[in-house]
Amino acid sequence: MAMKLSEYAKKLGVSYHTVWRLWKQGQLDAYQLPTGTVIVRDGEQNPQLVHEIACIYARVSSSENKDNLKRQADRLVQYSTARGYGIYKVVEEVGSGLNDNRQKLISVLNDKKFNVLVVEHKDRLTRFGANYIQVLLTQTGRRLEVVNDAANDKEDLMSDFAAVITSFCSRLYGLRRAKRKTEKLIAELQSNSEESCN
Repeated sequence: MAMKLSEYAKKLGVSYHTVWRLWKQGQLDAYQLPTGTVIVRDGEQNPQLVHEIACIYARVSSSENKDNLKRQADRLVQYSTARGYGIYKVVEEVGSGLNDNRQKLISVLNDKKFNVLVVEHKDRLTRFGANYIQVLLTQTGRRLEVVNDAANDKEDLMSDFAAVITSFCSRLYGLRRAKRKTEKLIAELQSNSEESCN
């Protein structure tokens, strides 16, 4: 199916500028009409010829970094295209790398329509437990590809550190309250038990 370059960018979930650059670098199967419109031959190739179908996952910790999120996704699209991967979809998410309930990531992990998950850094996927995700992907015939193994920026790490402290504090105080409730419940049960014996 052929489509305009702008439609192709929208389908991938990346900026028009990114796909324009890919076309100029000769990395897209596309042609230009005399009017100047660029047409991408998307899906016209035999799917059997594309061995690697990539799902791109980009993440930042806070909405203040949304510009960085878009740039991160654009870099991953360029990387995947340069590697010759077919791009299934681009997923962008705002949330802490410590949050183990990120809905978009869960959706990606449940999706079996790709065979390589491409992330820029391991901590873009998760701060802890990336190896567990790697094992999960391997069990389902997929794999994780990390573009850059270098550590990520300090600001994002500090944000996650603050989230860890907050989480532990709330759990600690919650556990104390839960312990008091349990002790109260046990006392009531013992009291009721003693009364029924008398």
